[in-house]
Amino acid sequence: MSTESAQQSSTLHFLDYWRVIRSRKEIVLAVAILVVLTGTVYTLMLPNIYESNVRISVSEDVPEINPFAGQQTYYSTYNPYFLRTQFEILTSKPILYEVINRLNLQKEWGAEGETLPREVAHKILRNSINVFQQRDTSLIVVSVKRDNPDEAADIANELAEVYRDSRLDLAMTKAREAIDRIEVALKEQQQRVADAEDKLQQIRKEFGIAVLGGEGDVDIGEMQMQQLEGDRLFAQQQMLEKEGLLKVLENLEDKDLVDSASGLTNDQLVMNLIQQIQDIEVQLGSLSADYGPNHPEILRFTYQKTKAEEALKERLKALRKRLQTEYEVAKKKFEDLDKLLESVKASTIQSQGEEFRPFRNAKTDLDTERFIYNQLMSKHRQELITLEVPRNPVEIIDVAEANRRPVSPNLFMNVLLSIFVGMGAGVGLAYFIEYLDTSIKTADDVERVLGLPVLGLIPQKVRPLIEEGPDSEHAEAYRVLRTNLAFTEGGAHRGAFCVLSGGAGEGKSTTVFNLAFVCAQQGEKVLLVDADLRRPVQHTILGVSNRFGLTNVLLRDVPVEEAIKATSVPNLHFLPSGRLPRTSLGVLDPKRIGELVGSLKSKYDIVFIDTPPLVGISDSSIIAKETDGAILVVQYRKYPRDMLVKAKNMIESLGVKAVGAVLNNINIMRDDYYYYYHSYYSDYYRSSQSEVAAEDSV
Repeated sequence: MSTESAQQSSTLHFLDYWRVIRSRKEIVLAVAILVVLTGTVYTLMLPNIYESNVRISVSEDVPEINPFAGQQTYYSTYNPYFLRTQFEILTSKPILYEVINRLNLQKEWGAEGETLPREVAHKILRNSINVFQQRDTSLIVVSVKRDNPDEAADIANELAEVYRDSRLDLAMTKAREAIDRIEVALKEQQQRVADAEDKLQQIRKEFGIAVLGGEGDVDIGEMQMQQLEGDRLFAQQQMLEKEGLLKVLENLEDKDLVDSASGLTNDQLVMNLIQQIQDIEVQLGSLSADYGPNHPEILRFTYQKTKAEEALKERLKALRKRLQTEYEVAKKKFEDLDKLLESVKASTIQSQGEEFRPFRNAKTDLDTERFIYNQLMSKHRQELITLEVPRNPVEIIDVAEANRRPVSPNLFMNVLLSIFVGMGAGVGLAYFIEYLDTSIKTADDVERVLGLPVLGLIPQKVRPLIEEGPDSEHAEAYRVLRTNLAFTEGGAHRGAFCVLSGGAGEGKSTTVFNLAFVCAQQGEKVLLVDADLRRPVQHTILGVSNRFGLTNVLLRDVPVEEAIKATSVPNLHFLPSGRLPRTSLGVLDPKRIGELVGSLKSKYDIVFIDTPPLVGISDSSIIAKETDGAILVVQYRKYPRDMLVKAKNMIESLGVKAVGAVLNNINIMRDDYYYYYHSYYSDYYRSSQSEVAAEDSV
């Protein structure tokens, strides 16, 4: 249940908003048309703007060819701020000022014979340029918009060229500055090397340090010690070799010595004797197969073998003695070299003590200064070579061309935008006026603000039914009013009722006349009393004289029966207001009015009294107090709610029963609810009239 009520309230809320727009549609359409016309005229008055684009490729400043790629590695890292930085550089003052100078824009944009200030030209140029990155690429697009297509293309191309030249000039300038700084540092470092050399030579002369190479590259003591160390090691090696061989020879017997001779010495005589013995043994072996041991040949070879072995033994003994002598000599030489080396070490250590330390420090400083000098010299040569290598940090991909088709103003888009803006402004203004408007707009407003039931809804432009005729389509609204009056609280509508309004001009007189007309048409005996003594209207509607009437009856000039007049409407009688005397004091006496109303109720089924407005005039209060009920006429969208609330409070303060309210003068075409309500019964009664006419014709 709650969900349904929530949906209903939401629907009603939307309809309320739509009702506001429909009721204020003239304002909405007027504002929309005004905005559209203004936007269209403004668009047509704008000059044509043409756009030209130049597309460039931008990269960080590195040489196209690196001649030192083997010595130095360039790491390409992604810089997310690089392109954005270039956007700002492209639109910076130095770049734009150079474009202005090259194209002479100060004179081009200035008046005849005048030169435009550079700041003004810069502002115009800056507002004409738009720089952005082409999507998913590292390309930059420079867009220029001007009222001349050729000028737009020239500015775009010139801007790209100025930017490219500035990047190249900047790179060359930085390289030159770096080279100049390196040259200054190179001269300073060269002087430091010379000072270090002089200091080294001075220390060397002061301490008498003997070195080779002129600058102490080689120390004589160290070189001598290294040479002695080598000689000592070689002598030790010779001594150990001879000692080992000697020990082997001493431990071998004569027979073993002969067998091992070929492996122990390289003496040629020993080798020949060993070969001779081997040959004799071969001969003996072959002869032993054919002859006996006492054969002369065998004996001869045996003798030769014995002689050769004795000679070999004698030779080996001589070699042993010689080896012993050589060992003694090598040992002596090793011992002498060892003693000499120890002596040289002692003298070198002494010479390289405290006195040699300043020399070493000076030598180290000299080496450091020379290393720095060599590095600077190498860097200087590299920069000179790199400076000559071509580089291209900016490449123009697409040259700007003059576009003869204007990009603005876009008449279609501007008109479409004007329509949306105009409709929005119109709707906003309508809601604003609606917010300021505190008048009664709907039947719900009447019931909510005044707390009265709505007896009838009267459309706009309703005339008295005596003029429109009883079959008028507006008559049904008053029939509904009569029916609702019959079903008000108490269930009866007979008696005396005053019809009043809060202010003047709310249609009170027409409403009471048509209501009386409808009641009389239904067969009820009705009396219409015009009690609006100051501005009587009813006599003009009925077309009767107003010479005698209510005022004469109240002053007891004539009896009431003579003042009441019959009308052309059956069952409808009329009591005019009469002429108000110059002094109206005492005319509206409550007692006399009460007696008159009571008398009239006894003679008529229903008495309707047309009274003046409540606010500002006391007549209606006096009359309403003596009636059975009051019907309040409220005009649609006229008076503020506070005024109507005040009128209702005045009725209640008099003790008069407010029967209900009539919402009058409704603009049916502005409100959907009233429109469908009115068209429903209008169509119904048109069809009813057609059926009656058809029956009459039959």
